[in-house]
Amino acid sequence: MEAQPTAAHAIETVFRLESPRVVAGVARIVRDVGLAEELAQDALVVALERWPRDGVPDNPGAWLMATARHRAVDLVRRRETYARKLAEVGRTLPDTVPAQEPADPDGIDDDLLRLVFTTCHPVLSPEARIALTLRLLGGLTTAEIARAHLVPEATVAQRIVRAKRTLATRGVAFEVPYGPDREARLGSVLDVIYLIFNEGYAATAGDDLLRPGLCEDALRLARLLSALMPKEPEVHGLTALLEFQASRTAARTAPDGTPVLLKDQNRRRWNRMLVTRGIEALARADATAAGAPGPYALQAAIAACHAHAYSYAETDWRTIATLYALLAARAPSPVVELNRAVAVSMAEGPAEALGLVDALAAEPALRDYHLLPSVRADLLSRLGRTAEARAEFERAASLTRNERERALLLARAAEAG
Repeated sequence: MEAQPTAAHAIETVFRLESPRVVAGVARIVRDVGLAEELAQDALVVALERWPRDGVPDNPGAWLMATARHRAVDLVRRRETYARKLAEVGRTLPDTVPAQEPADPDGIDDDLLRLVFTTCHPVLSPEARIALTLRLLGGLTTAEIARAHLVPEATVAQRIVRAKRTLATRGVAFEVPYGPDREARLGSVLDVIYLIFNEGYAATAGDDLLRPGLCEDALRLARLLSALMPKEPEVHGLTALLEFQASRTAARTAPDGTPVLLKDQNRRRWNRMLVTRGIEALARADATAAGAPGPYALQAAIAACHAHAYSYAETDWRTIATLYALLAARAPSPVVELNRAVAVSMAEGPAEALGLVDALAAEPALRDYHLLPSVRADLLSRLGRTAEARAEFERAASLTRNERERALLLARAAEAG
């Protein structure tokens, strides 16, 4: 009687973790990301039929990949047989064999990287690229993507369906492009990799603050991209940023999963190897930059300030505030301004920062952003305005979709009261 829920839980967990790799591996065979996702879902259906009866395989991810690939190969063989039969009766078919690409010295054989460049093709709108990539590479559900971007679930579902149809009808190749095409898609690819990492670093919904698998996939993609494009400073900037952020993962939660704020983290638990890798990647970004640093390099420089501080009290907040001001000028956004206000509060005091935060209250993009009232609550608490701080912490808790964050914010509200 216990095998059924155990197998069901294993199937759900494994498929969520492994589906990006399965889709990417199958897409290389069928050259159609929509069809690849369907074949991955077929493998899931087979698992739902067999695992409760036969038990969970020793390597469930490999089992799903093998099942999906077998179905993909069968499909390709059926297509080839059909093509041969048509040829025998004199019908002319377009050549289905992909044209040979010119030799590319920077080429890299990685299915996940091929998938992210395909889903970030310029034939898709920016919104469609993000939705499709988070669905296929991030393993997020349609509902999770909708919550993350504050749009209706039906809108996200339509974007994903239309994006897959567009890639198929336009004959978009499943490849890592080269030359000008690669450069044209780079900005979108970097943004999507960062979004995937952020969903793993601070999950928008669910019972857990972290989804380490997403962080690992995003970091791996960033490292591969650095090897693929060694002369692109923003690629190295993103890689540095993710290395620094990933270095804190072990210290961000208590043993029971409760979030630990930056000021309370045990920095001895920060991964020094990842910090070193971040420093090296940031140095490559600086060495390859022809002008002012880009947004990712600036964010990496901010993360480096935290990494170099042995304690929260020793953090160079003035430099961080200056870097955020540069970032706001280079890539203005309300979220950047909110982060700058936090740095200003540490460098110049909470009263100075409160004015900056209050000026953001009317920003439509921050209307349902739980960190705005959370930051404001922290500033009010430091100013001794505890009743107002409690109300703001409670408002922040009502806005977050993550259960761990909600519990933390409610605890801080109780402390403020």
